[in-house]
Amino acid sequence: MQHSAPPLFRQGVPALVKLIVCLSISIALMLIDFRYKTLNPIRDNVNWILRPLEYVMLMPRNVFDASSEYFTTRGTLDKENQAMKVRQAELSLLANQSEFLLIENQNLRQLMDLQKQIPFKTLPVEILFNPPNPISQRIVINRGGHDGLKLGNPIANDAGILGQVVRLYDRSAEVSLLEDRDFAVPVQVARNGLRAAVFGAGRGNPLELRYLPVASDLEVGDVLITSGIDGVYPPGFAVAVISRIERNADKNSSNVLCVPVAAVNRYRQALALLYDPQFDAKPSVVNKSSSGGAGVMTPGRRQTRARGMQ
Repeated sequence: MQHSAPPLFRQGVPALVKLIVCLSISIALMLIDFRYKTLNPIRDNVNWILRPLEYVMLMPRNVFDASSEYFTTRGTLDKENQAMKVRQAELSLLANQSEFLLIENQNLRQLMDLQKQIPFKTLPVEILFNPPNPISQRIVINRGGHDGLKLGNPIANDAGILGQVVRLYDRSAEVSLLEDRDFAVPVQVARNGLRAAVFGAGRGNPLELRYLPVASDLEVGDVLITSGIDGVYPPGFAVAVISRIERNADKNSSNVLCVPVAAVNRYRQALALLYDPQFDAKPSVVNKSSSGGAGVMTPGRRQTRARGMQ
């Protein structure tokens, strides 16, 4: 009795043989290609044909990546630009502050030099603010009665007189400036010793040299210094410079306008002059020149005519 093979077995044997043959051929080709590189031309041709298709297939992804990178780069650049602007503003502020400190340091050195020239006590002060008062021209300083300041003490800087203490507190004081209306300072002309009085005419107006006859020996550019006869201001400090002279022969009077030599809006540091005429009054210092003449030594301004007006 004969037994026949199952149908699946009869169909599977040729397929298995085919599979083994295909695998053998593939392995042989792989070994030949590995050894002799025989499939490189075929591979290159296939790659040349498929490369454009690959580019087309990758185009949506490349477009998406490029767009994302563009917007990311744009946002990053905007943030960096904003940070650079902030940094530039900070550096500009530091530069301005450095320049301000340099000017302030120079002013303090000048005040220290002035202190060495003054034979009486002084008190360094700092201008805190200028009260918004349209009628009076005053400033507030950071020293008061607790620091030894007294009513009437003059306030000056390296250029000359600024004003006088008119209201006193424990830790601060109000100073009336030269421009304050009807504020008077006894002065004399440094060039010839002519005595007069300088009066304030209000905010923004020039000072006035009053009560002088038309024949008075005055010239534009003359420096006016404190005479010291009032016992309040020490003698020899610069106050103002004559800027204009209007003579009226019919009334035998002169309208003399002056500008202060000490600019209150320029620096914040100044000196309070703790001057007591009973103990600090001394004769004027005279500087003998080589020609035998004499000139009054003015603390803070040593010439008898203003610079640039000679």
